[in-house]
Amino acid sequence: MVSWVPSLVLACVFGLVASDPPQSTLNADSSHARPPGMVWIPAGTFTMGWDGPEGRPDERPAHQVHLDGFWIDATEVTNAQFAEFVEATGYRTTAERPIDWNQLRAQLPPGTPKPSEDQLQPGSMVFTPPADEARTNLREHTTWWRWVPGAHWRQPEGPGSTIEDRQDHPVVHVSWDDAVAFAQWAGKQLPSEAQWERAARSGQDGQRYAWGEALTPRGVHHANIWQGIFPTSDICADGHASTAPVGSYPPNAAGLYDMSGNIWEWTRDQFRTDTYQRRMQATQGECCINPTGPLNTADPRMPHAQVTRVQKGGSFLCHPSYCSSYRPSAKMSSTPDSSMNHLGFRCVSTTVPGLTPDMSQKSPEAEHTYAPSDAASP
Repeated sequence: MVSWVPSLVLACVFGLVASDPPQSTLNADSSHARPPGMVWIPAGTFTMGWDGPEGRPDERPAHQVHLDGFWIDATEVTNAQFAEFVEATGYRTTAERPIDWNQLRAQLPPGTPKPSEDQLQPGSMVFTPPADEARTNLREHTTWWRWVPGAHWRQPEGPGSTIEDRQDHPVVHVSWDDAVAFAQWAGKQLPSEAQWERAARSGQDGQRYAWGEALTPRGVHHANIWQGIFPTSDICADGHASTAPVGSYPPNAAGLYDMSGNIWEWTRDQFRTDTYQRRMQATQGECCINPTGPLNTADPRMPHAQVTRVQKGGSFLCHPSYCSSYRPSAKMSSTPDSSMNHLGFRCVSTTVPGLTPDMSQKSPEAEHTYAPSDAASP
């Protein structure tokens, strides 16, 4: 593997549904008409971040955030839905276009040599388990990630693979730019990190997981993650070795599926390790209202990248020995042009045409005194 390939993902491994989920599981306010495939998250306050032992510096400190209400997709965007978008628009994803060396080298250390032309052809990153368990170094993610020419959303493992039998699986190999293009076409947007975490924590505020404190309560798997020895042996106790059809696991209290595991999901926020510390300073420790994320990036994993974006939720590759990133507070980041076979998205909306609920409506938990937003903080 050439030295520039990791810059496309740089530790990302840490980093519209085909059919609507059963109506009974979706608890949108009965006074609102429900947009197809979406769930209403009422205005309210929640605990964002995590001070527990697994929490990384970018998850600290846990703090109070208040958000207005919003709609969010009940599942990750599927292959079938993304195909509708491509058919309607003729869109080509980042992974289907040749790599722009001028754009790529701006993300790399000065003096990085230009790869050969065949290495700049369209492609994406594909997880490939290393053969030698004894020699696997968990600090070297390049041992299990491989740049595969020809890999993209229709060919998740590269040439010869297909999604014909995976129409209800989440679309993968989509960059942040691709996800934004789909969201705009659908009249929606990507969630802010706060919106995503608020939705994931519905009914379980301050808990370790989106469903409570135990990873497999009463022996039930609630997420598509790795079981066994990472990254060489997945025993598939949860039933899936790679992506699972959306809705394969129990929904959270709001009726949302796969907010943990399956695939990482893009958000619209830029990444800074110190976002929460800066937020707490700006609000003097008080509750933050409708944070929109930092105005610039400060990402030690990709110090030369001008912009990286937050990803949430973990994926089928997450394992306690490596990242345990299926916790709602966990996050990862990548440049907007990065794509991998465990990375996708879902959308939100506050202005669904003809279906916009009364945004002034508050949930009972919203009765608090709030400090100003950190929207203008860097």
